[in-house]
Amino acid sequence: MNRTNRRALTVAIGASALWLAVGPAWAHGDVGPQAVATDGLEPLAADAWLDENPYRGNRQAIEIGASAYGQNCARCHGLDAVSGGIAPDLRELGPEYDDYFIGKVRSGVQRNGMTYMPAFEGVLDQEAMWAIRAYLDKRHYEYNDKDPAALYEQAEGRG
Repeated sequence: MNRTNRRALTVAIGASALWLAVGPAWAHGDVGPQAVATDGLEPLAADAWLDENPYRGNRQAIEIGASAYGQNCARCHGLDAVSGGIAPDLRELGPEYDDYFIGKVRSGVQRNGMTYMPAFEGVLDQEAMWAIRAYLDKRHYEYNDKDPAALYEQAEGRG
């Protein structure tokens, strides 16, 4: 093999190694939290975090939450909240877990010095977090073979 061919082979191997090392990072897509437009939802106090979902059964909140979930949560928790095993299946969280949910979303999850879930406080506002929770409430009903219409009736009875 002459010198030119060796040089070309070395460059090709180096470029392939670089592509293999960097390619997966590019393929993962935008992993930073995405902003969520919550226009139309009842505003919540920025300085007083609720411990119960004020948007449970609110159709607009569920729609906003579905989009926000797809942008911020689905890559780990699965499309349509169906976990692929990487992170917990959020359809299993019933309404009694509102406080648990909001705490984890606000603070994230860290163990042994590793971040398993980023903190979303300061990135998503309270309205966006509760809209995601409203969407997950609907998925919880569907997962448990309950009619989500009961959620809408509860919301209409409150409002």
